[in-house]
Amino acid sequence: MNVKIVNKSSNPLPHYATKGSAGMDLRANIDSPITLQSLERKIIPTGLFIELPRGYEAQIRPRSGMAYKKGLSIPNSPGTIDSDYRGEIGVIVVNLDANPVTIEPAERIAQMVIAKHETIAWSAVDDLAESERGSGGFGSTGKH
Repeated sequence: MNVKIVNKSSNPLPHYATKGSAGMDLRANIDSPITLQSLERKIIPTGLFIELPRGYEAQIRPRSGMAYKKGLSIPNSPGTIDSDYRGEIGVIVVNLDANPVTIEPAERIAQMVIAKHETIAWSAVDDLAESERGSGGFGSTGKH
């Protein structure tokens, strides 16, 4: 599938690192380092604008290396970019570490996964079909 992209950054286009990769790294489009204090959130621009086909979304997820090494995460993970959004992709990051974290220009800050989704129509009913689980909530299956 081909997707239109505008790159207003000096970074390369996102790409799959290996043939088996699900996500592509997104890089910070910043002129100088940005430091986040513990629990501070910021939107980091990428300089990227995309045009996804209807029925697809871009999911923005944390990079495991950044989460483990720096405590950097994405609070609305996965963030969703809808097919009709045409603005710049910005990544909301949060520093979950006790120490300040610095993001460098062009640093890989998140990963983007393109996923197909369905659009549904609700059928309002009075009852739902029975299931083995029923209305049991978190941990109710008792399976380990």
